[in-house]
Amino acid sequence: MVNAVVWFRRDFRFQDHLALSEALAYCKKNDGKLLFVFHLNRDFFGSETDMRLEYFMATVKDFAERCEELGTHLIVIQGTPEEAFENLLKDHSAVQAVFFNKDEAGYGKERDDQVIRLLEKKNVEVYPFQDAYVHGPNEIFKKDGSVYKVFSPYYRAWKQLDKPPARRLTVKDLQDYVQTVKASSDLKDVNKLAGTNDEWEIGEKAARKQLRSFVNDKLDAYPKSRDLPAEKGTSLMSRYLKTGTISPRTVFGAVAQAEGSEDSKEAYIRELAFRDFYQMIFAHFPETSDQEFLEQYRSLEWNSSKEDFKAWKDGATGYPIVDAGMRQLNAEGWMHNRLRMITASFLSKDLLIDWRMGERFFASKLVDYDPGSNIGGWQWAASVGTDAVPYFRVFNPVTQSKRFDKKGDYIRKYVPELKDVPDQYIHEPWKMNEDEQKEASCIVGNDYPLPMIDHQEQRKKAISLFKE
Repeated sequence: MVNAVVWFRRDFRFQDHLALSEALAYCKKNDGKLLFVFHLNRDFFGSETDMRLEYFMATVKDFAERCEELGTHLIVIQGTPEEAFENLLKDHSAVQAVFFNKDEAGYGKERDDQVIRLLEKKNVEVYPFQDAYVHGPNEIFKKDGSVYKVFSPYYRAWKQLDKPPARRLTVKDLQDYVQTVKASSDLKDVNKLAGTNDEWEIGEKAARKQLRSFVNDKLDAYPKSRDLPAEKGTSLMSRYLKTGTISPRTVFGAVAQAEGSEDSKEAYIRELAFRDFYQMIFAHFPETSDQEFLEQYRSLEWNSSKEDFKAWKDGATGYPIVDAGMRQLNAEGWMHNRLRMITASFLSKDLLIDWRMGERFFASKLVDYDPGSNIGGWQWAASVGTDAVPYFRVFNPVTQSKRFDKKGDYIRKYVPELKDVPDQYIHEPWKMNEDEQKEASCIVGNDYPLPMIDHQEQRKKAISLFKE
């Protein structure tokens, strides 16, 4: 009997899954059976667990349970990529082909290349596919063959390309072709690493439910509500796209075919294109993970204060909107996109701390961490990347707060010390007099910190730093 392996990595779903769809077709043609494999690769995380890892492993655990419902088990392999697949081929000698959705940037690409070389040496057929983005890093180029470095022309080209349709599979097809295997003893290591959080909704069913809810109830208001952190006005799909419990094609199709405002649909689809754009930049300029895209800013002398960085990480800067964002991140492993911009600007422009430190902290926390998008977003905020905000544009945390959290509902949710502060002071609690602070049960400098910096002074320093 011929066996075809589907190697699941960050694509834990059964619907609209290119590698799975092609592997199923292969088995039908060759009278084969499907084996589902996950490589527990410890190179992706350090000695300590974090929320990002716990969420990811909770998704793997959920997927393993869904495999059991189909009548098979998720085979978990460990060790280096070569060791893991060497052992897999020893244990399952009938494996003739391996199907997977490839990575095209960062460590994932290096790992894929290692495994492909090994499999080819073993005379195992290898079938990689681009599945994680609507359009992959090698699908859109300028007429001269070069890479787009500015989003607007890239987006015009992106829109002109035909979008790949979703692939539909039936449960019966999968049940008929999965190979019965015994439970993997290594699955216990996945279960140990899996986190639990009442706020998390995990897996493919949750992803599809959230997409329906967004398209039916939130899409029309998206252009206005997406910037208001106190409202659930965003799609909340990023964590599902990250873990691949839903495909970007499915999301695109649902939005494009929805009834309602074309402007609203365009606003959301543009964000999917941004995701593709940043991944394309990361794939073609891998050095940007640790180096500014703009060469003229590679020698900036950043502030290295550990105390300042800790205050930012802990949400103790004295600027309520910044602190609310950081506390949401620490508590939930997620942060509203408007707050990602505000907090990144505050770290890099107000505190003048190296954007790389912020990017790595976000990487350790965000359950929806996508290297291309996160690196691109941080370099944008720090004015050192492609399509970056001009260096002289420095987000004013108070202005941002008043504009996007007018009544302070978001602030009060995540900074409970300020819950009784009147609306007129919620963005600048240090302006309350002594009696007003007592009335609000919030003594600034005691119950809640004073601002750690003067924004206007730091703005001048930031502009000076970039000019020099």
